[in-house]
Parts: sequence; C-alpha cells; structure tokens
Amino acid sequence: MIVMKFGGTSVESAQAIERVASIVKTRRQRRPVVVVSAMGKTTNRLLAIAQSSVNGQREDALRLLAELRDYHAREARPVIREQDWPQAERLLDEHFQELSELVKGLSVLGELTPRSIDAISSYGERLSSALAALAFRNYGMDAAHVDSRQVILTDERHTQAAPLYPQTYARLEQIVRPLAEKQVVVMGGFIGSTEKGVTTTLGRGGSDFSASIVGAGIGAEEIQIWTDVDGMLTADPTIFPHGRRVKSISFAEAAELAYFGAKVLHPATVLPAIERDIPVLILNSRRPEVDGTRITSTPVPCSNVIKSIACKRNITVVNIHSTRMLMAHGFLRRIFEVFDRYQTPVDVVSTSEVSVSLTIDNTAHLETICGELSQFSEVDVERGQAIVCLVGENIRFTPGVAGRAFHALGPVNIRMISQGASRLNLTFVVAEEDLAQAVEMLHGEFFRELDPAVFD
Repeated sequence: MIVMKFGGTSVESAQAIERVASIVKTRRQRRPVVVVSAMGKTTNRLLAIAQSSVNGQREDALRLLAELRDYHAREARPVIREQDWPQAERLLDEHFQELSELVKGLSVLGELTPRSIDAISSYGERLSSALAALAFRNYGMDAAHVDSRQVILTDERHTQAAPLYPQTYARLEQIVRPLAEKQVVVMGGFIGSTEKGVTTTLGRGGSDFSASIVGAGIGAEEIQIWTDVDGMLTADPTIFPHGRRVKSISFAEAAELAYFGAKVLHPATVLPAIERDIPVLILNSRRPEVDGTRITSTPVPCSNVIKSIACKRNITVVNIHSTRMLMAHGFLRRIFEVFDRYQTPVDVVSTSEVSVSLTIDNTAHLETICGELSQFSEVDVERGQAIVCLVGENIRFTPGVAGRAFHALGPVNIRMISQGASRLNLTFVVAEEDLAQAVEMLHGEFFRELDPAVFD
C-alpha cells in the first residue's frame, strides 16, 4: 500500500487530471491512497474572495465565486463520465451554495477570523478530491472519496492545527486501510477537523503533511510526493539553473533543506514518516519516468561532502549588543524571550563576547521587538539579506569544509556564519544581491565531481 500526493499544479486542469489518473493507474497493484491539493490557485482565490466580502465588496466576491465554480466545472467536465456528471454537478452546487452563504455571512460580520479562514479555504481540497475520485472512474479505476475531516483529527489552533496522532491513526486504520484494499481512495490534503467536528487546516503547504500522516496511519510502504520538478536538486533552480538531481538523501538532510528554503518539501512532512520509517519519494507528474529523489532514514554512502545548497531570501539580520562590556547573566535568555513573546522564529544565531546576531524572515513585529530589546541592549537591523545553507551528512566527518567554502566565496562579503548543532549544515548570511554569485561559487566548489550513486 502506498500514498500518492499530487500538488495543485498536478490537478489544475483536465489535462493535468488525466495525467494524474494515468500515473495512479500504473500503480494500481500497489493499492494507492491518493491525496490531492486544491486545483491550481484555488485556495488563494478563496481567501481573496473572503477578504473582498469582509471589505464590503459582497457582489464582487459572489462574482468571483461564480467564476471559480465555472473553472471547476470546465476542467472537470472532460474527465468525468457522462453517467457521473449529474453527481459532479450536485457536488458543485452544494459546495458553492455553502460558499455563497459563507461569503454573505462574512460581509455581515466584517471580520475574517482564523476559524472562518479554515472554513472557506477547506473547500479547495474538498472539491478537488471529490472531483478527482469521479474522474478516476473515467479511466477504469474503482475510486472512493474519503472526506479528510472524518479521519484527520486536530487540535483547535485554526489555520495551523496540529494532528491528534493516536486518534487520527486509529481512524485511518479503521476507515481508510480496509477501503484501500479494494478501491483507490482519494482524499484532500491540508484539511482536518477538531474532535467536535469543526473544520481546521494544517497550514499552507500542509498537503504534504497530510500525505505523511496518512502514510503513517495506514502503514504505507512508501509515500510519494508528486510535484512539477524532478526531485530535490543540488541548488535552487530559480537561483542556479544548472543543479543536478539528488537521487537519495536522508530524512535529516531533507528536513534541514526544507527548513532553510527548499520548497519541494514541506518541513513537517518528514515527521510522521521518520516515526514509522517510511521512505518518501519526490517525483515529477509531468515526467513520471524520472526516478526522482528517495528520502530514507539511512543515507546512501556518498563521496561528496555536500548533498545540496538551500537558500532563503528576504532575511533580516538583527544585531544586539550588550550595553555592558561583557554579557551579563541571563542576557541570551532575555533576548529570546522577546522573540518568543511575539512568536517570531529565529533561523540563524551567531554570538561573540558582547553581541548576538540573529536572522528572522518574519518582520511583522520587528519594530516592537527592537523597542523591547533596546531597554537592555543596543540594536541595529540589516534588511535585504539571504541565507545560504550547505547541507550534507558528511559535513560532520570531513575537516576543512568551512575553509573550502570561504575560499570558494572569495570576494563575497559574509555577514554571519553558523554551524548547526546537528553538524549537518554550514550556514552563511550574505547580502541578497550577492546570493546568485555565492550559490554559483559554492556549487562549483562542492559539485565539481559527482558520486553517481547519489547524483544524476
């Protein structure tokens, strides 16, 4: 039994849905459970509609809602059998009637709460999964739709809910696993519900997380994440277009890459998979013949020190200087208490005798944070920075990696340097304008020769 997750671009059109159906059909003997994201940019459109309604533009919101219904009907019609189309139309009518009522209610309330955000944004996956299940029948598969809200149980933190794992795993074992023995099960990613039945979401990008939860719950032999890229690459293709495919990588390396900007994988995806030791594959729905990237608990031996270079743009460096000659007892604790109070995560930290430099990518509360820090320190801020992170299991065993990186970077001014406690990464902060040059230089240094067992 396997889990196959398809992202929004993989189900954005009739042609894309047909492609997905053909991929799933070739793996029918492996008893797939399919998890799909919302079609195209549906979630963004739903949230924009909700915001228009709250802003008093109810008629505009209803017009946009009608356009969204037309989009779903237009793309679903060619891939659904004639005898199943009345069921599809009822499905569309019911869901968009509910959405219309929600939009009207929001215009009266004039407020968009986290609970209402979850309610309205859940419809993308609810629609795409139900329509995909009907479409699969058109391609000779006996498919069953399962509403993810019936099996993915979460806490009540709307827009960023955390799964209740024991209850969720029990329902997946009881409901989804027996069904998948006989039919292709199709579910929506990203969505769940509280134990009281209130709709929740796992946060943006949560469909990958959903797939991993489902895989752990049904005891899948493999979790496949189907995207629009060939797998993980040695560098971000939007920054350095000549990266090579990484055929195999460890869970720990994948998690580091995801945290430091690799967008192929949601950072939380690996957690249930690690717990149950289930391999995760990153595959391309437009090029299903490519083997992709396999993520496992035990890394394949590799002669290269580095597996990949991750990047994060739009980083802000906060430099905090002790107002005393030496850092007083509790100085670091006071600093991080301020960031914690405003729920602002810190990525990279570097310390000296009298100062601390750290990076953040969420500046929503930066002015207030700096105000509080200024009560016991001197603070200055550098915007327009970027993180460059070298990731590889071999970093911990190989001397001189930092020296090679410094030599390669040459004229690029390094603002900060940090090595994680895991010793899987070596992280630099550079000005964003130097990012492309830095990645190119580092790639040339560490990927001049490639181990064919790990790289393609």
